[in-house]
Amino acid sequence: MSTEPETTESAEPGKPEDAVRSGTPTDAADAGGPDADGADAGGADAGGADAEAAPGTDGSPDTTGTTDADTSETSETSETSEPADTTEPAPAEGSPQLSEAEAELLAQKLERERIEQRKAEKKGPIASGTKLSGQAADLLAAVRAVESGEKPVAAVFAEPRPAPRRPAPEPVRRPQPVPAAPAPSEAPAPHTVDGVRRVLTEGSAPEALAPQVAAALGEGAEDLLREDPWQLLRVTGVRPEQADGFARALLGAECRPDDERRARAVTVWLLEQAALAGHTALELSALATALARQGVPDADAAVQATLAEGEALVFQDALDEPGARPGTAPSAPTPAPAPSAAAGDGADDAEGEQDEAEEERPVRVLVGLERYALAEESLADGLARIVNSLSKEPSPEWEAAAAAASGSTAELIRAVAGHGLVLHTGGEASRAEPAALLTVARGLGLRAVAACHTPDGRRRFAALLGAEGPVVTVPGLLAGTEGPGRDAEGALDLDVLVVLDAPQLDVEGAAMIVESLPDGARLVLSGDPAVLWSAGPGRVFADLLAARTCPQVASRTPDPGPLGELVSGVGIGELTQVDAPGKEIVIVPVRDAGEAVHRTVQLVADSVPRALGVPPEDTVVITPGHGGAAGTRVLNAALKERLNPGPGRFGGFDPGDRVAYSPAPGRAVPGQVVGADTEGLHLSCADGAVVVPKERVEQAVRHGWALTAHQAVGSRWPAAVVVLPGDAAQALSRPWVYTAFGRGERHLSVVHGVEQALPRAVAEVTAKPRTTRLPALLRSQVPAAQ
Repeated sequence: MSTEPETTESAEPGKPEDAVRSGTPTDAADAGGPDADGADAGGADAGGADAEAAPGTDGSPDTTGTTDADTSETSETSETSEPADTTEPAPAEGSPQLSEAEAELLAQKLERERIEQRKAEKKGPIASGTKLSGQAADLLAAVRAVESGEKPVAAVFAEPRPAPRRPAPEPVRRPQPVPAAPAPSEAPAPHTVDGVRRVLTEGSAPEALAPQVAAALGEGAEDLLREDPWQLLRVTGVRPEQADGFARALLGAECRPDDERRARAVTVWLLEQAALAGHTALELSALATALARQGVPDADAAVQATLAEGEALVFQDALDEPGARPGTAPSAPTPAPAPSAAAGDGADDAEGEQDEAEEERPVRVLVGLERYALAEESLADGLARIVNSLSKEPSPEWEAAAAAASGSTAELIRAVAGHGLVLHTGGEASRAEPAALLTVARGLGLRAVAACHTPDGRRRFAALLGAEGPVVTVPGLLAGTEGPGRDAEGALDLDVLVVLDAPQLDVEGAAMIVESLPDGARLVLSGDPAVLWSAGPGRVFADLLAARTCPQVASRTPDPGPLGELVSGVGIGELTQVDAPGKEIVIVPVRDAGEAVHRTVQLVADSVPRALGVPPEDTVVITPGHGGAAGTRVLNAALKERLNPGPGRFGGFDPGDRVAYSPAPGRAVPGQVVGADTEGLHLSCADGAVVVPKERVEQAVRHGWALTAHQAVGSRWPAAVVVLPGDAAQALSRPWVYTAFGRGERHLSVVHGVEQALPRAVAEVTAKPRTTRLPALLRSQVPAAQ
């Protein structure tokens, strides 16, 4: 590796932002959260960083490309509350038979009475552990049993014993609506915004938050805020201490730390922060610890109240062994023992011993938001359907195609021939293998399509095929704007789907893909397991690899050249010295953040174009976060001043600016500003022209010369400049370095200011664990691959 001479210019070291000081990677802005990845890896410190400023001020977390996390509210008949008895009462003997209409009216009357009774009960004082009955009432006992190391109460979170599997007829698929492309939410009504503004003023909160609060809470937001000021936490970027100040100003002496409204709101907020960090659920003990850190005096009662309102769900998953860490692959959920019909009736002793063994298996109790719980369950169900619906009859055509190939390509073709779900792992060069598979499948007359994470990935994969027809992006496929369309039953009209960049799938996106596949279709998930995981909750590809419920084909095709050698070493935890005779790799040492910014601009504008002939528009700058003295904001401002200076007349943008457009959380589409008018900001992106309405520009568009690694994943550029300022040392990890270093095709410059923190991160700092339920769900439905 060559080293450019040091410059003598210096600047005062920039002050790192909290996201960098806390040691969390700062790539989660596109996942729907602030610059930092969010909650602590284990979930115990979810959202535990100090507040910087009042909500809506410059000190509040950046929320580009984010939306408020959905808080699903279910009816009184949620999993954790008693089911309503809506059955028809049997008529007494000799009484006239009720008509169907009369029976329905009677049932509705009973239901209304039950709801009114529950509402009346809620108005009384609440005692911890006594508010609910049934499953939810036992939660406190389960909490204490789990924390003390005892086995949890058998009746809590019990699931019915699964019936023995038997052959079933082909399921009848109901027509599914075509998912619509993500569209910006409608602006709230002016009177709603005005009402919210009045409440915010009374509570000493910034009036600028009014449109966001109105959009988050909807019609009646003013009354809802007055009744429950902690609903302010539903707005992205607002922290509990800020909502507390707002509540104190509105409620006065009635504002208490033990208010149930605060406890519920903080519980949901912590679960949302955990989702931003990638968790689909939190361990109960971790959630209790996080609640205590947020000043909730009774974590047990807070969780119970949240479950009772249907704002979260609770689960019990069996572990392989005591002490297993969250985020690892647990075994299938433990079924509750079936009750005996009568005592002393000679029940089978073997079954009793089995039930006792099941009761004593170690478990973990998890709490999660409904949307992610349902997505994981739907994903597991869909994967099981794909695995079991494919005909196992051998195909001579597939076998002949495999015999004509060699190496891992032949292994991949042979695996896909006999299985509905196949995993394929490898680096950039290994993409030639799924390309060969796609060619074989189409040659056999099958409807085969490949889907990539980004438009650039689509372009590169299409180049391997020599055609663009069968290659789409995942968002375009789901939205119906790309790909084969859907059949009469609502399923995708295809036989084979190859998903590239599979580590970027979160649970909701993966569930939508799997639900859209017809019975008998083959699904191939291909990707590099060493890159950063998805911006959204879950770690679908890693969970599937860990579950081992389907064939896995590891590519033996290495990435070529000095860059391939460097990145491959990083993937196994080694930062090695690599010979780069053609200046493929250049290290630029810097002393501080100011010098890092200066040298980065010099590299993009002068050095790389002069030495390698790569123009600035073909070079990407990657840095650990949006904030800090050398984050994307500072770097983009410096690069704009050098490459496209202008007054920024439309929200800070001018024609010719490179931008990163976020049409939905977790997505960053590169583009260029064309102009602006009364309709909004006009962009030219890979998929065509885009008009961003004026009110969404600040949230959805950033300057795009400099990106975070999460924004850059799935795309590659001829040259990449990776900036490692000293204040970002704690944010580095092996997956981050691997992802950032792998974005350059011909050249990589490393602006190096972290000294020994870089090799230490590569050797020691692996991916942060994520708590998910997918492996347990899969193992209960799909047998392990042979």
